[in-house]
Amino acid sequence: MNVKTMIRGAVSALILAGVSTLAMAASDSPVGKWKTIDDKTGQPKGVVEITESNGVLTGKIVGRFPKPGDPANPVCDKCEGAKKGQPIVGLVFLEGLKKNGDEYEGGQILDPETGTVYSSKAKLIEGGKKLEVRGFVGVSLIGRSQTWVREE
Repeated sequence: MNVKTMIRGAVSALILAGVSTLAMAASDSPVGKWKTIDDKTGQPKGVVEITESNGVLTGKIVGRFPKPGDPANPVCDKCEGAKKGQPIVGLVFLEGLKKNGDEYEGGQILDPETGTVYSSKAKLIEGGKKLEVRGFVGVSLIGRSQTWVREE
């Protein structure tokens, strides 16, 4: 075995190690793109992108799965404040989640269909392939949960 072959083998091993480390890190964090699944119909609703800054998660709607007859580019007409009238695609609707053990808590989530803002929390499940997101009023027992699927 010559030196070039050994170097190529070492470089390949390092690249593979880096890729698997990135894949593991992705499954340990909600950062990334998620397909939202409607908890009432079980149908895909949209795609959201979760980012992290200084340990705080934020979620933005980056795509939709419109039903026949839905407007092409709906706006959040029931939202209040700065979000009122903003396009749904591009809307920051999840804010303030912080890691606490194996959950993310202390955030708020906006339902763009009703304009209602709920307290929220989230937890990675199934090895990071899914994200269980809960919106609630007051205590977590009074609310709704959705399970989002990680986009590959």
